[in-house]
Amino acid sequence: MKALFSVVLHDVAPATWPLYADFAARAAALGVPLTLLVVPDYHGQGTFDRDPRFCAAIERELARGGEAVLHGYFHADELPCRGLADFVRRRILTHEGEFAAISESEAQARLERGLALFSCLGWPVEGFVAPGWLLGEGAWRALAGFPLRYTSSPRRVYGRAGEGWCPIDAPSLVWSARSGWRRLASQAVNERWLRRSANRSWLRLGLHPVDMRHERSRRFWERAMRALLAERMPCTKGEALRRLAPLPQGGDGGVLVAQQPQAAGHAVGAL
Repeated sequence: MKALFSVVLHDVAPATWPLYADFAARAAALGVPLTLLVVPDYHGQGTFDRDPRFCAAIERELARGGEAVLHGYFHADELPCRGLADFVRRRILTHEGEFAAISESEAQARLERGLALFSCLGWPVEGFVAPGWLLGEGAWRALAGFPLRYTSSPRRVYGRAGEGWCPIDAPSLVWSARSGWRRLASQAVNERWLRRSANRSWLRLGLHPVDMRHERSRRFWERAMRALLAERMPCTKGEALRRLAPLPQGGDGGVLVAQQPQAAGHAVGAL
């Protein structure tokens, strides 16, 4: 089977879509479907269903073969940190790890509200990705109660396997684009990852709105997408999981199940 790659737009919301619109048009011209991580109520600015132009834009992407994924609810983390390690994960590596410390009941409520928005608009949803890829214990327990097929971390996608999850190797390239030195470092790191990942069966490109503000990161993502098209098949995350089925097997012949993916912040510094 031909190796796969997925182009994933993080933090998709009415406030951020104008930054993505040009890149989305370029991807469409190349025939690359987009995986859109949609935030229901981005930073408390109002739910996306109130913006008909945004909803129409997302529906155009879905009609082109794209996929909408639930991405947190507010995409904001306002709870206090617990110790130095927690501070580093939630304030240094990222400051928007909404599902890192909330309770199981609060996580369940936010998941229900987010999925209800998708349902009202008739948008199918197979996956949930926590902001910053940070899933705390309570949020993880809540997620297990929903019929979603996958979640993700920076290096793996976790497909539903019975009552657990199967880790599938799928590293995500990601930039830290908020300063000049971070952009230089990100380019070097990501170019190295592209070279090292030539033999990986699935590679993800993880874009963020801030990337679209800077020529260096914009140009890198477009070059990477074009280069990968020459050797890999573009597909959404949900489609990649279907193509990679059956799920990998453990050494005893049973499904290799992870009860909880490793919590991790963004791969290259604070976004």
